[in-house]
Amino acid sequence: MLRAGGFLKLAALIFTFLVAAFLAFQLLDINMDFTLGTMSLCVYFNEASKPVRHKCGLSKACPQGHLAFKMTSGAASVVGPKICLEDKLVMSAVKNNVGRGINIGLVNGGEYISHGRYVVPFIKFLKEIEDGTVVMMASFDDPATKLNDEARKLISDLGSSAINNLGFRDNWIFVGGKGIKTKSPFEQHIKNNADTNKFDGWPEVLEMEGCIPQRQE
Repeated sequence: MLRAGGFLKLAALIFTFLVAAFLAFQLLDINMDFTLGTMSLCVYFNEASKPVRHKCGLSKACPQGHLAFKMTSGAASVVGPKICLEDKLVMSAVKNNVGRGINIGLVNGGEYISHGRYVVPFIKFLKEIEDGTVVMMASFDDPATKLNDEARKLISDLGSSAINNLGFRDNWIFVGGKGIKTKSPFEQHIKNNADTNKFDGWPEVLEMEGCIPQRQE
């Protein structure tokens, strides 16, 4: 039989073991809660820190009732212009629907063509655009040499402010509309200038983005 002193020592040892086990489980539980909490926090911040992508890579989303667009002019005589509309690349060298001169997209008609060599069919095309149609234009190589006064007047009527100053190998991008009553806010123009040209004989590429009001039927 155990003496009283031995029994007390055994009881104390068992008690100490139980207390130690209890504290260990408590610490493990706290650590697991902390770890899970940290993981949840990390997941939250990772999700929150992901940049939001808008249509066509715009810096912000367009309001309801507007179409997102981004466009660039051609680069010298090497890389053709690009037009993105509502997150779809509708005109580019890859799609094989660009050419030297002025490249045109009719938003409502879904037509994307290039006019650069002959001014007569170009004028005919401009005259046949229906009222209310949004028109997008981008230069490639030389947009101006083939233009005459009538062609410039028709483009000016679409809302362009720069068309009458467009010269040899200038870069130009523009969004206007048939029947517009004011000048368009969507236009950029840079002159071909040997002192400031980025390329040998051509100015730098122009880029523009924005939101076009949808046509109201």
